Amino acid sequence: MDNTNDILNQFKEKYKNGEFRYINGTTKTVEIQNAHFVCDKDYILREPNYEYARREIAWYDTMSLYVKDIPDKIPVIWQNVSDINGKINSNYGWCIYSEENGSQYKNCLYNLIHDTCSRQAVMIYTRPSMHNDANKNHMHDFMCTFATQCFLNKVEDGYSLKYIVYQRSSDAVFGFNNDHLWHKEVQKRLADDLEKEFNKTKNESDEHIHVHCEPIEFNCGSIHVYERHFQYLKD
Repeated sequence: MDNTNDILNQFKEKYKNGEFRYINGTTKTVEIQNAHFVCDKDYILREPNYEYARREIAWYDTMSLYVKDIPDKIPVIWQNVSDINGKINSNYGWCIYSEENGSQYKNCLYNLIHDTCSRQAVMIYTRPSMHNDANKNHMHDFMCTFATQCFLNKVEDGYSLKYIVYQRSSDAVFGFNNDHLWHKEVQKRLADDLEKEFNKTKNESDEHIHVHCEPIEFNCGSIHVYERHFQYLKD
């Protein structure tokens, strides 16, 4: 399977060969379609802004659908995609934690606790109505993540937790970095919750069951680099 460096090299090769794709006829990008790779590090082109990523995760945890609740300064991108009231669709915490969206995290955890071989441990982010919801009240927020799926694989001291992301679209500079750090956080929380549950009824003499996090795997319909970031593709 490809890794982040392989994806970077594919971007560089496309840039070198002049393989550009124009979004809306004007916005120049280098794009990889149907990308599938393992996230062996936190970025593809440039290191993440970890301080901002922590703020975004804190906002996701509030489940607020309003950009005014992002701690400190509101990023321009969130202002640009929100509706006239500052509302968005893509608070990922709301997507997986809220009862309104089906308690996705809770159901994923339940499935893995009750069947360690489950293929139903999924967290569904988007919804069929997104085609209309994305543009309500002048909003421009068609959710990028479709779903995640988790598997437990037996290892010597317990389990390893495979976490697979399915995305519609990802900006390889900002979007990928922040989304990947969010998914790493959710994976860690899930592993911790599973470990607690698996050891809850054990005796002190029993061996502790560990749950380890595997590197996240990304599947993305379109991962792309905008022209303003082409400097990262130059050797």
